[in-house]
Amino acid sequence: MSTEILFQAKRNELVAHLQQKGIHDRALVKALATVPRHLFFTDSTLKQFAYEDKAYPIEAGQTISQPYTVALQTQLLELKPQEKVLEIGTGSGYQAAILRAIGARVYTIERQKKLYFKTKTLLESLNISIDTFLGDGFKGFPPFAPYDKIIITAAAPYIPRTLLDQLKVGGIMVAPLGEGKTQVLLQIKKLSETEFEQRDFGSCSFVPMLAGIE
Repeated sequence: MSTEILFQAKRNELVAHLQQKGIHDRALVKALATVPRHLFFTDSTLKQFAYEDKAYPIEAGQTISQPYTVALQTQLLELKPQEKVLEIGTGSGYQAAILRAIGARVYTIERQKKLYFKTKTLLESLNISIDTFLGDGFKGFPPFAPYDKIIITAAAPYIPRTLLDQLKVGGIMVAPLGEGKTQVLLQIKKLSETEFEQRDFGSCSFVPMLAGIE
């Protein structure tokens, strides 16, 4: 059996596992079955574990998130094709690739220079059309605002007002909120310029969201 066939079989098993855990959005399921997670691992010795439902370390002290976490955050965005999505924390690029595979127009920000350039190069080599930017996620990215959806892929100590302002009325933000080892996963719907509806989807664990560029 070739390596690619083996990876596809493992990917199918992972998708079935995620469906059992409540991932039901059809476009998302298709994306999870298509995007090759193993290619987003910076440590080649870990590629064999790419389709386990676990987070693994990548460069700059960051992680490639657990597949269930990626899937749940994505499902909570309630994405429609061609919606504009701002991602705070490009990381490995896997989450952004899933969003793009669903049909979103993705704008993603990374603060770690080394990781930014490495992931930007990887996405280009895979012909995944995503707009990547080096910057401070707390500031968002005003040039393409407002966004239909915003996803934060690091533990936010608070929800930045700047990001809420860059979200369209009727839009959705998904973010892990809190400091310490665990956070609360929130879905925030913007009802008006001053009104928001917030739902709690349980505990999660992310690396901290930090300001500035390194």
